[in-house]
Amino acid sequence: MKNQLKVFRAMHDLTQEDLAEKLQVTRQTVLAIEKGRYAPSLELAFKIAETFDVKIEDVFQYKKA
Repeated sequence: MKNQLKVFRAMHDLTQEDLAEKLQVTRQTVLAIEKGRYAPSLELAFKIAETFDVKIEDVFQYKKA
């Protein structure tokens, strides 16, 4: 799954650690999502979108394998 997490994080001037604290996850989780190595749960994906006040589709784009 492709995502724009790093872009939104940069637009809001947040470090990985800052975002991790807001989402109540580890910095490594944020890094793994940004790199596409980890697909977040639906609950976490909605939490991320809510944090940036955007639709979930703005952050995550499903791409068939």
